[in-house]
Amino acid sequence: MKKSIFLFLSFLVFISCGQKRGSKHIPIEKFTIELQLPTTPVKDQGTSSFCWIYGMLATIETEHIMRGDSVNLSPDYVARMYLSEQANRRRLLPNKVTRRTPAITMRGMCPMTLELIQTYGLQHYDAYHRNPDMDYNVLCRKLDYGRNTEKLLDKYIGSLPNQVFMFGAKYLPLEFTHSVCTDDEYVALTSFTHHPYGQRFPLELPDNYFHSTFLNVPLDTMMNRIVQSLRSGHPVCWEGDISEPGFLFGEGYAVLKNEKKKVTAERRQASFEAYRTTDDHVMEIVGLAHDQYGRRFFLCKNSWGTANRYGGFMFLSENYVRMKTIAVVLRAI
Repeated sequence: MKKSIFLFLSFLVFISCGQKRGSKHIPIEKFTIELQLPTTPVKDQGTSSFCWIYGMLATIETEHIMRGDSVNLSPDYVARMYLSEQANRRRLLPNKVTRRTPAITMRGMCPMTLELIQTYGLQHYDAYHRNPDMDYNVLCRKLDYGRNTEKLLDKYIGSLPNQVFMFGAKYLPLEFTHSVCTDDEYVALTSFTHHPYGQRFPLELPDNYFHSTFLNVPLDTMMNRIVQSLRSGHPVCWEGDISEPGFLFGEGYAVLKNEKKKVTAERRQASFEAYRTTDDHVMEIVGLAHDQYGRRFFLCKNSWGTANRYGGFMFLSENYVRMKTIAVVLRAI
């Protein structure tokens, strides 16, 4: 049963036909995987913006597979809790909800997933997931002005199970969370120069709705922690920018426009302050690879389904990760 949910790309050389026509990037013909951690099957977030839930839960899933366990967690359960919390908060507003009232959002950051599951619990994927055709954007618009929040959530996502059933055992959702993830198991890191290194601070980003704090470390330290975590058998949840023209999901890789230019902390900071590096997307880093030029790449599990060259996985160049990372969440040492 445990093996049935594993998804392996296998430790082989992947061959591709290079990049899309018209691209000015150096064509990539093949990747050689050096290290790959096992994962549950690739999921599809659809039209939602819940990548920060999908990526963080995928990280927890791989962590358990590496322990010889198997859990396949429900992003829709966490998404429901987040939407319900927002809708309930709106009902407590002293004034009537109007068009000026902030809309219910699907946006967030990966540490928020950890806080949500420690508050509301978790559910197994097989027990709770939406119909693939369900559109979260439609649901959010209805929640903005709807009064029957729970009925709307039941209708669009599905009625909530009261318990979690796993391997013959019964759990309450919060008990299930405590069995798979403790509140101090992960640490969130970032690397920017507008705050002192070695201190925690809330990243100044619109999606940081819970004002989550991140430990600020030097760029090389953050990169070394990612590699060390992977080599130690622990996945990494990556949050970063995917607006670069070299981010090619269909081709299955991401590179910077100028891969040869050195990525320094100062260059990173300038890009962040100019809003050229933003928190666009979250993925799970599960491995290390190199291309035919010897450049290091990080193997990532995405949440956009399997319709790309590598079945939903992507290779991000080391320079792309150095330049475009907003934050990472990894297992605390």
